[in-house]
Amino acid sequence: MSQFQKWAQQEHSSRAQALALLPAGIVLFLLLPYWLLVLCPSLDRALGLATPPSTTTIVVGAILIAAGLPFGLWSVYVELTRGDGTPLPIMPTQRLIVTGPFRYCRNPMALGTILAFLGLAISRATPIGIVSVIVLSGLLLLYDKRVEERELAERFGEPYLQYKREVPFILPRLPKRD
Repeated sequence: MSQFQKWAQQEHSSRAQALALLPAGIVLFLLLPYWLLVLCPSLDRALGLATPPSTTTIVVGAILIAAGLPFGLWSVYVELTRGDGTPLPIMPTQRLIVTGPFRYCRNPMALGTILAFLGLAISRATPIGIVSVIVLSGLLLLYDKRVEERELAERFGEPYLQYKREVPFILPRLPKRD
């Protein structure tokens, strides 16, 4: 039995889940935005890469943030309420979720997070920030593809494999009408 399966068999109170999510929230809502909005522009200036944000970069960034942030938060909410778990591997969902944002793509939280952070970097017109988001996104998607998909197949079996065949990995498509 894998460590993921052992973690999945443990039940956790809502309080324990909230406490476990706190460090992730600090990273996602404080540290990474600080990196993209403050430190990366400073590095850009130091390396002579700085360009001021334009109306276009601000509008494009705002659109990406407006699309990504709610999508990502919606997926977290669905994992907590319908999946009886968290996005964290140590407190995974107890149920396979195929509704809500998960009907559009298998990794809506990753998609939402990538769009929101890319929007922040673009709105600040920071080349180092954009490269940072691309690199971190690649690592996240590699983890999702190599580790998380294997773990989900192990825990949920054929229902997950069927879902995987029907729903795209990251780029959403509208669900088929019945």
